[in-house]
Amino acid sequence: MSELVQLTIQPTGAAEITIHRPERHNAMTQGMYESLLERIAECARNPQVRAILFRGAGGKSFISGTDIGHFAEFKTAGQGIAYEAFVERVIDGVERIAVPTIAVIDGWAVGGGLALATACDFRVCSNGSRFGAPIAKTLSNTLSSRNIARLQAALGVPRVKKMLLLAEYVDTSEALSCGFIYEACPAEQLSERANALAERLMQLSGVTQAAIKESLRRIVVEQNLDDDDLVGDVYASEAFQQGVATFLKR
Repeated sequence: MSELVQLTIQPTGAAEITIHRPERHNAMTQGMYESLLERIAECARNPQVRAILFRGAGGKSFISGTDIGHFAEFKTAGQGIAYEAFVERVIDGVERIAVPTIAVIDGWAVGGGLALATACDFRVCSNGSRFGAPIAKTLSNTLSSRNIARLQAALGVPRVKKMLLLAEYVDTSEALSCGFIYEACPAEQLSERANALAERLMQLSGVTQAAIKESLRRIVVEQNLDDDDLVGDVYASEAFQQGVATFLKR
């Protein structure tokens, strides 16, 4: 699956993970999801990586969700539960990435693609991109409560109901107005703007960013406010000590 889920690490320290299946609108197979997790693990092992950008190839779709062929043999409740648990492992893997993440969206982000984009810290899109999960008029399946919680935190309950109960899409202007999208731009400027955002993020404290990311994940997904480990790690870090010393010198 390496040719379908490609990893490139730029000299700047920004990694790019690209889903490369444009003939199927970058629909994900189980093997591709597993490959995605492997690429994330590669980035985690590389101390040079300070930000990760997720892309979809082809200029029409970010990720269009799971390949529908995956569901052809589904007959039992257990199969559905196992599938949603598997998807949660993938989305949780994206959400737990310690460095900042950016979804670079050119076109549609739907279903599992919407969930993955929501799990990223920021979303930059081309003008005309659209977001949704029209499962009420397609497969008649559902999303896990954890993924609905992520959508609710990012978009608000009214928009989530519009997307899931009415199977309507959110366009770029609405996504910008509610803060779901950080920036929208012409397609030819998308890479430049996403890389510029990554550069800004990489210039700031990775220690602070990792702690804030994990705090937000716990609050949104687990309704968990326990943070002694996070606070302790930050205040015991070399980065904090250096920050204090540098500030006092000024």
